[in-house]
Amino acid sequence: MLKRSIGCVLPLLVASTLVSADESSVIRLSEPVEQTAEAETFGAPLDMSVPQVRLEEIASDGATYVGTPVRVAARVSQVCQKKGCFFIAREGDAFVRVSFKDYGFFVPTDISGKRVTLVGEVVAKDVSPEEAEHFVEDLGAATAAVQPGKTYEIVATSVRVPVESG
Repeated sequence: MLKRSIGCVLPLLVASTLVSADESSVIRLSEPVEQTAEAETFGAPLDMSVPQVRLEEIASDGATYVGTPVRVAARVSQVCQKKGCFFIAREGDAFVRVSFKDYGFFVPTDISGKRVTLVGEVVAKDVSPEEAEHFVEDLGAATAAVQPGKTYEIVATSVRVPVESG
């Protein structure tokens, strides 16, 4: 009887350990400021009155938007795997690095592939080779989005992440 009980319990124990290990690999350093059945919002509540701009426009003509508040909907292609302190937003061939105002909040590290809505300000930035290397290390993979040189980024005050992928 004991042998049969162990045989039934052991697979459950292994399965729960695998689920726990997978869940623990996601880093969530910030709690959402708003939460619904559909989405979690990190940072500040999302201001839908901010004008929406396509990510492609910022990537191709960032100088026009510097200092301007924007609302952007884009897919997350990569997230900092150490803290969730930045991510790469992508639409088609356009990509922009998104950081968070005053390093004041973080996003979960498992949001790659999700379509987020964010509000922030476009900034011009000179990325040093060392900084680019650091970003690649934090992402866990190389990307064309973090090359040294002049670039335009979004410093977000709010990021809304859907609960389900998509």
